[in-house]
Amino acid sequence: MIENIQLEVAKLNDIDGILALQERYLVSNLSEEEKASGFVTTPFSIPQLTEVIGQEGLFLAKDNNKIIAYIFAGSWNFFNQWPIFSHMTTLFPDLTFLDFDITTINSFQYGPICIDKAYRGKGLIKPLFEFMRTHIAKRYPLALTFINKTNIPSTKAHTEKLKWTIISDFQFNNNNYFILAYDMNQPVSLG
Repeated sequence: MIENIQLEVAKLNDIDGILALQERYLVSNLSEEEKASGFVTTPFSIPQLTEVIGQEGLFLAKDNNKIIAYIFAGSWNFFNQWPIFSHMTTLFPDLTFLDFDITTINSFQYGPICIDKAYRGKGLIKPLFEFMRTHIAKRYPLALTFINKTNIPSTKAHTEKLKWTIISDFQFNNNNYFILAYDMNQPVSLG
């Protein structure tokens, strides 16, 4: 199913397709049963999408030109417009991962990632992540993200398939999150 998938850096004319995919999997639009399959929590506006596309920080998978997945990869300056991200950066001095001195300069916020339900579990996450990694590794040696502890499919996909490391956790707005890190110099095994 993923043989014919195209991987691309997002362009401005992709915004409508990105918004359509976001709407289908935004946590506030899902039932409790639907949330069990995974969800995204951060809604992006057209100006925000325009900004991240201008920074070449949005990566897409398309099937017949239909957007079926995306990964955001943005600077902390971009993501600090949401309180949860600025809160997370305050935790950096207490975090450790390999030999990294974790800062907002040498790391970026990875995610959200969203994959259309019809394409989940088919091996798309690895080539999409690797496509993003090869583009972003030149700018940042370290990727950081957080995952809501209730989002078990996302935690499993990142730790088991992509080999991210859980390095800490935190609480924000009555939700519990894992903090994960990834060495961007490590290619993902596509096997």
